[in-house]
Amino acid sequence: MKMNIKEKVKHFLKSFIPASARKPAKRTLFAAREILLLPSTAKSLIDQSQNLRKHYPPIQSAEALANKHTPELTSTTKTLDLGCGTSVRNPFGANEIFGVDIRNDLSHNIKRADLSAEEIPYDSNFFDFCTAFDFLEHIPRISWASGKSRLAFVELMNEIHRVLKPSGLFLHATPTFPSKQAFQDPTHINIMTEDTIPLYFCEPNNWAKTIGYGFHGRFELVEQRWIDNIWVSGILRAIK
Repeated sequence: MKMNIKEKVKHFLKSFIPASARKPAKRTLFAAREILLLPSTAKSLIDQSQNLRKHYPPIQSAEALANKHTPELTSTTKTLDLGCGTSVRNPFGANEIFGVDIRNDLSHNIKRADLSAEEIPYDSNFFDFCTAFDFLEHIPRISWASGKSRLAFVELMNEIHRVLKPSGLFLHATPTFPSKQAFQDPTHINIMTEDTIPLYFCEPNNWAKTIGYGFHGRFELVEQRWIDNIWVSGILRAIK
């Protein structure tokens, strides 16, 4: 005779658990079933687990992603590396390289700026490429100056769009939720999911613009991938 779920639980308890511990064990088993299986609010753990799935496929490195989408360079090109430290990265192979960092001991092609509070110190429509490696997570969502709030991350995305030429490419690699590396560094204050940039700064949604967050640009998501289940790396094309 086929046993239903309650009879299966009773059989399991009698077979493996002493009589004195059966009632607490039974309560625990049925509580777990309520949380995990019932089609109601108790199914939230299973529903929420869908948000942890990584929908973008893996790639070996951000450089490999850049190689896939580097256009044929027929003229002089310029690239800007944000948060570059003392060494500017140039994955697109541009002819001229520039950088921005918060340090003071920088070469003439790297300018100092605090991009959580300041503009990118270069002209509009100046760069063919812009990159940000392990940098966006350090830009606060909101900053304060002179008693006024500022949506610093949104403003940075405005600045990236401003300095890129029409169809210029922005490449980033950012430790991203749910990887622990998104959280564990105490200077990481901008925790993103794999959907943050595609949904809020790229067409067709561009929510940071349509909702009224102050984003004025438009990007197209060229491609996005995971690196080592830690970083999301994406390439955006500036629409102007």
